[in-house]
Amino acid sequence: MTSLTQRGSGLVQRRTEASRSAADKERSLAEEDEHATECADARDDTGDSKEARLTLMEEVLLLGLKDREGYTSFWNDCISSGLRGCMLIELALRGRLQLEACGMRRKGLLARKVICKSDAPTGDVLLDEALKHIKDTQPAETVQSWIELLSGETWNPLKLHYQLRNVRERLAKNLVEKGVLTTEKQNFLLFDMTTHPLTNGNIKQRLIKKVQEAVLDKWVNDPNRMDKRLLALIFLAHSSDVLENAFAPLLDDQYELAMKRVRQLLELQPEGESAKPNANELLWAVIAAFTKS
Repeated sequence: MTSLTQRGSGLVQRRTEASRSAADKERSLAEEDEHATECADARDDTGDSKEARLTLMEEVLLLGLKDREGYTSFWNDCISSGLRGCMLIELALRGRLQLEACGMRRKGLLARKVICKSDAPTGDVLLDEALKHIKDTQPAETVQSWIELLSGETWNPLKLHYQLRNVRERLAKNLVEKGVLTTEKQNFLLFDMTTHPLTNGNIKQRLIKKVQEAVLDKWVNDPNRMDKRLLALIFLAHSSDVLENAFAPLLDDQYELAMKRVRQLLELQPEGESAKPNANELLWAVIAAFTKS
């Protein structure tokens, strides 16, 4: 009887410990999300509180949107894959995704698979949709593969269901809900198109200023000391062909200096940078996918 009681108490104790472990994990993820928001707030104490909640995808799209017309350039064929890269980094920064261990053979960033660290909801429909695809897929895929699959750029008809559809429109609607954009209908002779002109210029101006200062007044000449989200924004805005929009208002000498420093970032070796302390390996894997020659 005593031994049964002891075993019973042992089971209760193990269940209690398991419950505590699960609770600690949930609390840790909540703290990571809260920390991400606090970092965004700290980057601009004078900014609108809604700006702090913009995701990387929304920031890149906002840089690419024409203020009055409310749509991105028809000639921009880079932004689609760039937004998918934003999703992977956003999920990594929120503690949902990571790269598999490099192993004894020291596999490179682009050869390592993306694995789900946590499937806890992020509160963002697009992010949660991408996270579910990644979690449910076995065997796991690489960063490069996920950018292509989520963009619908695959020759395999069995993998077309991974494509995230209407991403730009869904992100624009998010920005409408956050008071950044509005919604209008424009007639283009043969068809009507929903557009999203800028309604809150202050938020976009602060975003542009943040990007400019990162490579001018607040340049630190060390990516390891830069805010990870801001570093990712610069790389992915460049990969999405919208970074030029942030630098267009600069004077000629400022523009040249800004572009020189962006080129310095683009010349970095992701493999080496990812091995440094506190680096986010998945962030650098996404950068490697876009900057590889």
